[in-house]
Amino acid sequence: MKNIAFSVLLVLMSLVAEAQPMPVHFTVTQKQVSAKKVDVVFSATIDNGWHVYSTNLPADGPIAATLHAEVAEGVKAMGGLVAKGKETSEYDPMFGATVRYFEHAVTFVQRYAVTSPSYRVKGYLEYGACNDRMCLPPMQVEFEVKAPEPSQKGDDKAAAVAAGIVADQQSDVTVTDDGGKTMKDCVARDSMAALTTGGDSATVLSSDLWQPVIRELGAYGAGDSEGSLSLWYVFVMGLLGGVVALFTPCVWPVIPMTVSFFLKRTKEKRKAVGDAVTYGIAIIVIYMLLALLLTALFGPQTLNDLATNAPFNIFFCLLLIVFALSFFGWFEITLPPSIANKVDSKASATSGLLSIFLMAFTLALVSFSCTGPIIGFLLVDFATTGNWLAPAVGMFGFAVALALPFTLFALFPSWIKKAPKSGAWMNTLKVVLGFIELAFACKFFSVADLAYGWHLMDREVFLSIWIAIFTAMALYLFGVLRFQSDGERRAMPVACIVGGMASLAFAIYMVPGLWGAPCKAVSAFAPPMYTQDFNLYPQQVEAAFTDYDRGMAAAKAQGKPVVVDFTGFGCVNCRKMEASVWTDPAVAERLTRDYVLISLYVDDKTPLPQPLVVTASDGTRRTLRTVGDKWSWLQQSKFGFLAQPFYVTLDNQGKPLSGSFAFNEDPKAFATFLDSGLKTYRQHR
Repeated sequence: MKNIAFSVLLVLMSLVAEAQPMPVHFTVTQKQVSAKKVDVVFSATIDNGWHVYSTNLPADGPIAATLHAEVAEGVKAMGGLVAKGKETSEYDPMFGATVRYFEHAVTFVQRYAVTSPSYRVKGYLEYGACNDRMCLPPMQVEFEVKAPEPSQKGDDKAAAVAAGIVADQQSDVTVTDDGGKTMKDCVARDSMAALTTGGDSATVLSSDLWQPVIRELGAYGAGDSEGSLSLWYVFVMGLLGGVVALFTPCVWPVIPMTVSFFLKRTKEKRKAVGDAVTYGIAIIVIYMLLALLLTALFGPQTLNDLATNAPFNIFFCLLLIVFALSFFGWFEITLPPSIANKVDSKASATSGLLSIFLMAFTLALVSFSCTGPIIGFLLVDFATTGNWLAPAVGMFGFAVALALPFTLFALFPSWIKKAPKSGAWMNTLKVVLGFIELAFACKFFSVADLAYGWHLMDREVFLSIWIAIFTAMALYLFGVLRFQSDGERRAMPVACIVGGMASLAFAIYMVPGLWGAPCKAVSAFAPPMYTQDFNLYPQQVEAAFTDYDRGMAAAKAQGKPVVVDFTGFGCVNCRKMEASVWTDPAVAERLTRDYVLISLYVDDKTPLPQPLVVTASDGTRRTLRTVGDKWSWLQQSKFGFLAQPFYVTLDNQGKPLSGSFAFNEDPKAFATFLDSGLKTYRQHR
């Protein structure tokens, strides 16, 4: 039943995600500055997690906000487009330049000098928007402003109406703010949108290959299962963290305290069972409350922002280094003993459920110096999933692993006699945890290094440090390297020797990575491959076609299925997928041998031979002016999606062969997605 409930929850979450509206909402107004000056004002509200790029960005950078005036009668532009709001400026390593953007809100203003009483301006504002997983194609906000009628000059509101201001946004093709429609509501479903401009391009856009397949695609489900897998990953990581915490020197001594506490309570078997179960539940509740409190204080979006925030990552890197040095025995981090003793004595003097809860709270306090670093690392890792449930699910796994043994010891106190005694093995485990925390500190510094573009920890530097750390850990487990807290030199047990061999093997495994080997086992932690200065393993996969119709014709002639890649020159996550996923040997083989790969750049500025005005099934209209507009319309109308990166497998008639795939830097998941489409294609041949 629990599995069914969990699956239902995931389905509901995915449905909510599908129904999300467009993240940027524009309104256009006209402001009469004086008799000779008029402003066209574009005001935007931006959803949390998204940002809109500013004006005048580098040519090879993201989509900058740009005004295009198609008609300008009786006016003359005074300067360029001006952006107003709280602008953020930071170095982006993917573009190799500093980019500027706005979050939450921005206003773009274009001022005109009026040269004729009956002026008219018509055109569109183009802008780019991204979050940390995907980018929208170049979006357009169409507008038209006219001189107000003379009889209406005394009434500002009437003048605004008479001005003929139109906020016919490109985003309104899929979303209308006043109607509350969503992207899923507004895309064409059963028939291709009407084309109000003729010509060859119009004929192509109405061909069978452009027919909507939203229902067919939905029947397969999403090929990217990252959303559902992430919660299972979070739970398992929390569970493993709880298991590790059980064997730390701070937790193990609490076991005799627990047994002593429950031996003093009632001897009635049923009551003893109830108390033990209550104790386990109390432990789970305490750690769950910690995660829920963290989420409530900061909010899910803030948690995710913190997890990818450079100053926060530097702080956490330093914190992990401090904890690692503490585990090495340089100094001891402990809570004041008076606090734990006071709670413990209060638990002994109290009866009922309160005493059991206080005993569970004593466990949390006494074990803090060892569990604190583990919990802190897990909570940050959980926050990076971007799922608001992740901290609670992760702490649930951690608490279950921690609570189960204590519940059993409370239920069967005689088991304490069979438990291994604390001793040198605990100090060894503590030092090993110190090495691991030192390794993960590098990961957090790497995030900040990439954000600021310092290039202090490129991939080969990161791997060099990890090789040194895990080699040192191997030497410690072999008994060659000793710490002050280890006491006298002694023969290392078999478990340590085996662990040392595994650590040394892992260090050796990473050595080829210094020359560009993929090292898949550390790809999730190491900086991306593009930061590698010296690479003897260049493997690039490039699309055979950048035109949809030509690529489909070639695939039909070759008898191969198609992978359509909706991408963009300014799409950071698209480059990450190409660098870390497409270069995987298994993925590269499938893309080059089994499929025809078509990459469609939605921000391609090449003008179409003539503009096309298309009408969606809900009656909204959009003007296609560039090749990028054309591919953006294909993605929206045929597949019901409007962000990049986005991948879909098709047969030679343009029908989907599997679910879609979005941003997920897991080569195995992408290979599975490709295999699914290939299997369907072969079955229907």
